[in-house]
Amino acid sequence: MSAQARGCRAVRFRQPRALAIERIEAPPPGTGEVRVKLQGCGVCGSNLPVWEGRPWFGYPLEPGAPGHEGWGRVDAVGEGVEGLRPGDRVALLSFHAYAEYDLAPASGVVRLPETLGERSFPGEALACVMNIFERCAIEAGQTVAIVGVGFIGAALTALAAGAGARVLALSRRPFALEMAERMGASALIRLDDAARAIAQARAMTGGEGCRCVIEAAGTQQTLDVATEITGVRARLVIAGYHQDGPRQVNLQQWNWRGLDVINAHERDPAVYRRGMEAAVNLVVRGGFDPEPLWTHRFPLEEASAAFEALALRPAGFMKGLIECG
Repeated sequence: MSAQARGCRAVRFRQPRALAIERIEAPPPGTGEVRVKLQGCGVCGSNLPVWEGRPWFGYPLEPGAPGHEGWGRVDAVGEGVEGLRPGDRVALLSFHAYAEYDLAPASGVVRLPETLGERSFPGEALACVMNIFERCAIEAGQTVAIVGVGFIGAALTALAAGAGARVLALSRRPFALEMAERMGASALIRLDDAARAIAQARAMTGGEGCRCVIEAAGTQQTLDVATEITGVRARLVIAGYHQDGPRQVNLQQWNWRGLDVINAHERDPAVYRRGMEAAVNLVVRGGFDPEPLWTHRFPLEEASAAFEALALRPAGFMKGLIECG
């Protein structure tokens, strides 16, 4: 089979909670594009509503969508592409990465150095972490609270602790708090009782509140808790993905405390690329090891099980990867 026409398997969302594996023809790369033979793709929490179903989604989705945390090896390059060649191991920004092959603009591809070996590297997910962390502007000696410890919250715990901050981790899940402690959290607070968690966090700061609070779960409750444990002139960073309807905020509290409220989500591909490059550099120099966060791995044909794990978050779950072999 030629490099220009390869058959490949791809996950297809036919209906909510109904996935199928289809065999498609991997398209050739166009001008300025590369085709990547994927080794895997991270399962992003933002994809959970697509799995569950929402009125605004149309099914079936395109094959491979909405996978966007892929990594693998360049398989073919289009005209005008420089600095990349077949065989290069890369992370990429793409949108159909629940498949064996995907296309990406060369500008959205970051080469992975040989020192990483064959380690899993969902670059887009790690770029999110790096970009959020940059906007948190955390300094050594600050008290930082992370409300919600999933993959993003756990990774940010490691980065904040590495920057010399005192990190308070808040989560409902015992395993998540264990992971936060492993990542460097100084204090662990159960979030099953919001009022008690707020009281504990404020007591740990002498009643002053935290200098930076990162909301990382994307729920009304975590947004409310994050607001209540901020200090005066603190920074409240919204890292959670709020996508299931409107939210209410205590604007009186935000006004009174003079908070800097940061929506840390990015949409500029160039910013994502810089985030991926920063993540590669950090991992290579030993500043952060994400391997403990890849807790569940699934072959492509078990993609449904990957989404079920994401929805249920069983004991020991932090982030799932779909691997293509």
